[in-house]
Amino acid sequence: MPYIDEALLDDLDELQRKDSQDTLRALASAGAQVREGLTLAHEAGIDRLATMDRPRSVLVAAIGGSAIVAEVLELLAEPGSPVPVQARRNLPLPGWVGPLDLVVAVSLSGRAPGPLAVAAEAARRGAMLLTVGADDSPLAEVCRRARGVHVGVGRGRTSSRTALWTMLTPVLLGADGLGLLDAPVQMLEAVADRLDRKAEEMRPSSESFVNPAKLLAVQLAETVPVVLGDGPLGGVAAARASSMLARTARIPATFGELPDAASGIVACFDGPYTSLGGRRQGTYDDSRIRLGDIDTSSWEPHHFAEPDGELMERATGPDQGGGRDGGRDIFADPYLDGPSPPPLGLLLLRDAPLEPPTRESVEAEALTDAVLATAREAGVRVLEVQAEAGAPIVRLADHVATLDFTATYLAIGLGLDPSVSPHVADLRDRTR
Repeated sequence: MPYIDEALLDDLDELQRKDSQDTLRALASAGAQVREGLTLAHEAGIDRLATMDRPRSVLVAAIGGSAIVAEVLELLAEPGSPVPVQARRNLPLPGWVGPLDLVVAVSLSGRAPGPLAVAAEAARRGAMLLTVGADDSPLAEVCRRARGVHVGVGRGRTSSRTALWTMLTPVLLGADGLGLLDAPVQMLEAVADRLDRKAEEMRPSSESFVNPAKLLAVQLAETVPVVLGDGPLGGVAAARASSMLARTARIPATFGELPDAASGIVACFDGPYTSLGGRRQGTYDDSRIRLGDIDTSSWEPHHFAEPDGELMERATGPDQGGGRDGGRDIFADPYLDGPSPPPLGLLLLRDAPLEPPTRESVEAEALTDAVLATAREAGVRVLEVQAEAGAPIVRLADHVATLDFTATYLAIGLGLDPSVSPHVADLRDRTR
């Protein structure tokens, strides 16, 4: 089982020494990134988009740490956008893309092969372009030749994992101007305020027994993590969490979104990482899995509304089946029986209940509660992060801030540099 040094998380000198590229400082600048992004977008002429004819469709090209930009745009545009919004990581550019369409390409360096190739092909076909990346980059040059709108990323942005809001803010502002989603300047300023507050709560000088991100990092270190979102917004946050845990903390974590992922996640509760260990009596009919008294076979994703809520971290106590022993046999002898595997840890990202509740939101809440009850009975360690009230993008910012800080503290607590991976460097050398 990985060992995390809790004392290290409260040692400011050690935190700074392990964090060679100031990842924590970069994450704390998220609110400032939003405000800078607004300024850079206006200086670049983002308002031009509002004067153009509404595009027939929007295609967003982003990869790696920038991929969440496309996922967020899809998430926020889906409920009310009058035109389809689609993500694309690389060529081929769909054959239907032409002069009536808008292509958004995002790359912090402006040199990522996928977005750059998509932007170049879109420009060749005469499509409208909005690009975000370094000013002195091939991506910026492609956009300017096509007479599109290019927004720079300012100075000191070295990693797409820590510069999310620098890249996302101009895209949201442009989409708002086109009427694809609701993200006016006032709402983005509210995002910046929320990110500032989260940075204050999770600052390095905040001790581990009160710092939500440090607490969550310590709890996740002792588990095989599974991240589950209770709806579309939580699903995007879960994907981000999985990416950050893998790339920053070097912890592989599967992820899913309710209701679709219910059966796949619950099936893991019978596996080797829970107290059941695959020895539970009886069988399941996979075509009709029942969680308590709730039949999920006929439920569809669009049945579930996105509630507003408040983001607070809490973990179940030992008496709730999610305690520190994870439901394992406390009498097991590690010398005779071999070391016990780490327990499964279910990290649930949930919104607060919708007010007033609807039939769909009640059903969604019931499914979430049923999954948690099943997890606790199986000895899974359950951790919950609940979103604070606000617009969808504000709530998403809440989730993302907590999870980004958590992954970074987890890396440092395990003795790793959150920004430097020798194996990633080796891979780059071998593929040049």
